[in-house]
Amino acid sequence: MRSFSLFLCMGVLVVAAELPSIGQVGNASSQAKIPPIPGGALGESIRLGRDLVEKTTTHPLSKPYSGNALNCTSCHLKNGTDLQAATFIGVASAYPAWSPRERRVITLEDRILNCFMRSCNGKRPPLGSEVSVSILTYITWLSSGQPIRMNPDRPLGPNPLPQVSLAGFKPDQNKGSQLYSERCASCHGRNGLGRRMNPPLWGERSYNDGAGLAEVQKLASWLKPSMPPEETDLTDDEALNIAAFINSHDRPKFRLKDHLPEKSELGEYNSLIDK
Repeated sequence: MRSFSLFLCMGVLVVAAELPSIGQVGNASSQAKIPPIPGGALGESIRLGRDLVEKTTTHPLSKPYSGNALNCTSCHLKNGTDLQAATFIGVASAYPAWSPRERRVITLEDRILNCFMRSCNGKRPPLGSEVSVSILTYITWLSSGQPIRMNPDRPLGPNPLPQVSLAGFKPDQNKGSQLYSERCASCHGRNGLGRRMNPPLWGERSYNDGAGLAEVQKLASWLKPSMPPEETDLTDDEALNIAAFINSHDRPKFRLKDHLPEKSELGEYNSLIDK
């Protein structure tokens, strides 16, 4: 049986000045153009943001805010340039957007910082900090040339993952367990705690129960077009059963107060004028 890694953690984006296009991803419709990186401080911020997306858990700027073993590129494959897997392409064009979860209109920076609290099970970096601004700059750069289309319904960009249907689906833990053993365990371990460069899928080092992937439908909808990376052949039911099995295990509980910094550290005045 084939095995695959649930999350890809080593995607590297080649600098656009050397390679203007990421080329073929999946099929002809998934080919995306990567814009040139501008010069000066803006280009430096874009490159830093890309590094933080790839090395969230180890980069000295983002590490203090990371609470598990997941990098941004664990879910947003190839540093967000893979159109089939929670892509960043075009995302900035959708913000500000209405967020049902937050019950208010949020910015893209808000959305990024919320991921640190939920998917990364860490602390929310300060608004205006180098961490949040650099990741925001990188994602916005990947949306260059896209028309603005603010989302009045939910904080998603123009290329959201199609959601698999739950109609008539009843989770089968036995099938999910068998599929996990055959397709996932060789990379993530039979205990789900990760192996080698592959992150854990449950336990204290995985995403908490406030993350989007903690919902079976959302995890299955990510699995279906993303895994295995070179042969995405899961059926809807297989993806749902694997997702149900993974999310049946214990993971950190999300309590908002545990993930917020002190009020005095919530934001930063983003200026060097007094230096």
